[in-house]
Amino acid sequence: MYAFDIASDRPKTELYDELLKAADALTAGEPDGIANMANISALLWQFLPDLNWSGFYRMVEGELVLGPFQGKAACIRIPLNKGVCGAAARTATSQLVDDVHAFPGHIACDADSRSELVVPILRDGAVVAVIDLDSPIPSRFDNADKSGIEALAELLASRI
Repeated sequence: MYAFDIASDRPKTELYDELLKAADALTAGEPDGIANMANISALLWQFLPDLNWSGFYRMVEGELVLGPFQGKAACIRIPLNKGVCGAAARTATSQLVDDVHAFPGHIACDADSRSELVVPILRDGAVVAVIDLDSPIPSRFDNADKSGIEALAELLASRI
């Protein structure tokens, strides 16, 4: 059993340092990528306040396919030319969106989502998955969140 000290009232840099340590503890030595994504999606849900979805989309044959997540049922397949996740995978760059309704081509899997952060996971320069975080609060995510999730993506690159 794992027990993590989660205090979301601490500065984001400290929160993400703790999240990274927890993610490392959960995934170190575990060769199953799906199991690792499942635990990390739960960890994100547990650590980060004001989310309504946290999880992964995996790159499968040129499109994103739903992976482990926490939250409401989600879109199963996302083409690379659609939505925030598609943009992150297509460009291999993080997407920080304050208002998803203003994002061209946004896919509304959950009408309650207002802001989104999507970070690609790269292995040998290729996108293998994306980490997707949604919030019902506009402008929920900032550059500290982006940096923290990018560090997580780097940690996970060889573990999923």
